[in-house]
Amino acid sequence: MLVTRRLPEGGLDPLTAAGHQLVQRAGDDPYTAEELTALAPEVDAIVCILTDRIDADVLRAGAPGLRVVANVAVGYDNIDVAAATELGVAVCNTPGVLDETTADLAFLLILAASRRSSAAEADLRAGRWTGFHIGDFLGVDVHGATLGVVGFGRIGRAVARRAAGFGMEVLHHTRSDTGITGWVRELDDLLRRADIVSLHVPLHDATRGLIDDRRLRLMKPSAVLVNTARGPVVDEEALAIALEDGTIFGAGIDVYEREPEVHRRLLAAPHAVLLPHIGSATEATRRRMAQLASEGAVAVLAGERPPNLVSG
Repeated sequence: MLVTRRLPEGGLDPLTAAGHQLVQRAGDDPYTAEELTALAPEVDAIVCILTDRIDADVLRAGAPGLRVVANVAVGYDNIDVAAATELGVAVCNTPGVLDETTADLAFLLILAASRRSSAAEADLRAGRWTGFHIGDFLGVDVHGATLGVVGFGRIGRAVARRAAGFGMEVLHHTRSDTGITGWVRELDDLLRRADIVSLHVPLHDATRGLIDDRRLRLMKPSAVLVNTARGPVVDEEALAIALEDGTIFGAGIDVYEREPEVHRRLLAAPHAVLLPHIGSATEATRRRMAQLASEGAVAVLAGERPPNLVSG
């Protein structure tokens, strides 16, 4: 089994317990596309992370010996699932185990962006704080606000549960009616009504650039946008401009269009809280993600159907 990156201690235990041989680098440098293509024919399985591009070239090179790609992530936009299905390669992911951890991070961003905590701390640490001033670092209230959740899967619902503790009204938008109170048919309508918008959609053609200049202009000038989904869901330059000109109040961002690159204009934008893709970054969660991906690979190679099968 090719393991593309160093994973948390204990994460590969299901592979070693099943007696599989691991192919790994000594360090944590990512494999290039050429290296993945060269290694694919030599292995039965690939355990990868979301920054590894497992495209059609890699999958075709691995066929017919390559039987499963296990992604240590919920999203799997880094894998050409259509090509995998065509070639008979199973694809697994890690749903469920990171929901609460990522929801915690989303709510951290909601609070930090709304209350300008990053800017306030930066001034304090840099020695710019001269004492209490009644007009300094004024933010917007989270308690009693209207939260708009875009995408209402496991993580979106976990964020909604947290909002209840802050007395927030929760709206949500999905492509089809959830039958749950607060469903809004049109995304544009939700954006107009929400004080805080939190994004929880997968990345595909319909969600790429979902939040663009037009949609940012639908939001309230006091609104906050939070993205813990996938970077390309938001047009970063349009977001930076919206923050610069006061179209919206603030943003909390954990994912980016071209990671690890962050748009220079967004880095300099006011009222932006920016984190380096740490939504699931707790020891326990990352370990369990690696274990679930490993368990999926083991199950496929044993001729079983894992519960975390995306395609196969």
